[in-house]
Amino acid sequence: MINEIPKVRFAPSPTGYLHVGGLRTALYNYLYAKHNNGQFILRIEDTDRNRWFEGAVENLIESLKWCGLEYDEGPGKEGKYGPYLQSQRLDVYNKYSEELIANGHAYYCFCSPERLDALKKEQHKQKLPQAKYDKHCMHLRKEDIEKILASGIPKVVRLNVEPDQKIIFEDIVRGNVEFNTNNVDDQVLIKSDGYPTYHLANVVDDHLMKITHVIRGEEWLSSTPKHILLYDFFNWEKPVFAHLPLLLNPDRSKLSKRQGDVAVEDYRAKGYFKDALVNFVALLGWNAGDNVEFYKMNELIEKFSIERVNKSGAVFDIEKLNWLNAEHLRKMTDEQLLSSLKNEIHNNPELSPVLKNQGYSDAYLLNIISAMKERVSFIKEFLTKSPYFFKAPAEYEETAKQKNWTQETPEQLKKLRDAFSVLTGPAKEDYENTLKQVAADFNIGAGKLIHPLRLAISGMSAGPGVYEIVNILGKEEVIKRIDTALKIIK
Repeated sequence: MINEIPKVRFAPSPTGYLHVGGLRTALYNYLYAKHNNGQFILRIEDTDRNRWFEGAVENLIESLKWCGLEYDEGPGKEGKYGPYLQSQRLDVYNKYSEELIANGHAYYCFCSPERLDALKKEQHKQKLPQAKYDKHCMHLRKEDIEKILASGIPKVVRLNVEPDQKIIFEDIVRGNVEFNTNNVDDQVLIKSDGYPTYHLANVVDDHLMKITHVIRGEEWLSSTPKHILLYDFFNWEKPVFAHLPLLLNPDRSKLSKRQGDVAVEDYRAKGYFKDALVNFVALLGWNAGDNVEFYKMNELIEKFSIERVNKSGAVFDIEKLNWLNAEHLRKMTDEQLLSSLKNEIHNNPELSPVLKNQGYSDAYLLNIISAMKERVSFIKEFLTKSPYFFKAPAEYEETAKQKNWTQETPEQLKKLRDAFSVLTGPAKEDYENTLKQVAADFNIGAGKLIHPLRLAISGMSAGPGVYEIVNILGKEEVIKRIDTALKIIK
C-alpha cells in the first residue's frame, strides 16, 4: 500500500503562467483529494532550465490560490517529503540513476548532437514510424566508458528499453491500455547539464512522496510506458493512472493561444469570477451524470468522481463561460457585489477620484446593483452598460434622438421638469404618477414622455425602467440633466 489515504499531486513546469489546461489538471487532483479525504500536493518541475524565468513559480502559486486550490504540501508549506522544487533535488535523481545503471536498466550515452541528428535523418529517410536511439553507447566496454567519463565529454543517461515487450496498465479514464516496447525510445533520464528529465524525476518523486493517484493530461499517456518500466526496474508499487482528455478549440484543434486566451491570469484580468472559471473548467471533460451545470466549490467536491471523466476532448466554449459568469454574478448577494463594484470603480481612472472623495455612497451603489444585476454578466458592465449612473451623458444616442425627440418634446420635458421640481421626498411611484399626469395634460401616451426622458438623463435608449433610473439619480440630478439635454439636443 503506497499510502494510507489518497495522495495526489499537481506538478507543473513554471513556464510563466497557469494554462487553463493546467488549472483543470490541478482542479481534478484537488477535487479528488478533498472528495476522498486525501492530500493535494504541489510540486514544481523546474528541471528544464531553458523554460525557467524569474517569478514564474510565484505567479503559478498565486493563480492556484486565487482559484481556491490550497495545497496541503508544497513550496512555502513544507511537509516531510520536500523540497518541492525539483531543481533542489538533484542529488536524489543522481542516486537513482546510478542505481539503474548499476542494474543494467540504464546506460551512459556520449553521442554528439551531430550523430543523433544524422541518425534521426537516416531513420526518417527509411520511413520508420518513429525516430529512436540505436543503443550505440550501451555496447561500449566498461573500460572505455570509464575513460570517456574521466575525459569530461558531455554525457546523458538513457533508459534501457528491451524490445518486444508488452506494457499493459489500467487507466481510470481510458480503461485497459497496451503498448509495445518496440515503440518506446531509450528515453534520456539525466541530461548533459546534470538535470533530470520529467520521466525520471516524476517517477522518483511520486514514489518518495507516496503519490497514490497520478491524474494528468492526455499528452502524457504515451510517456506512461517509460514510467511503468521505471517502477518495475526499481521494484516500486505503481500508482493508479488517469489521463484527462485534451482541451479543444471550437474547431476541434488543440486549445492554443492563437485562438484565444489560455492563461488563468488573462481571465482574471478580464473580470471573470474565480467561482465561474472553476465551475466552467470542472465541466471540461467531467459531469456528475445529471443536468446540473452550476456548481460552487463545495458542491464540486461532493459530486466529483474520476470515473465520470470523459475520454473525448472537451471544447472550450467561451459563450458557456460567459453564461456561467453571469449565473454566478446573479447568485451573489448585492452586498457581495458591492465590494467588487467599488474595486472596479477604484481601478477606473475617471471614476476613482469620485469614489475616494466619497462621491458614491454604499446605498447609491446598492441601488445600481439592484437595478442592473439581471442585465450584466461582469462587474465591469455596471460601468459600461450604465455609465449614466456615474456621470451625466456627454452625448446622446443618435437613433433614439431621431425616433423619440420631436418638435413638441422640449415643451413637454420642460413641464415634466417643473412637475418633478415641486415633489417633496419623492419615491419611484411619485415620479411615475407625475409623468403620467403630465402626459395626460398634453393628451399623449406616457411613452411619448418616457423615451425622451430616458434619453435626456441617460443618453441611451436601453436600460432599467426609467422610473428606477430617475429614482436612483435623484430629483436634483434629473432636473439638471433634463436642462442640459434641452440645450444640446436639437
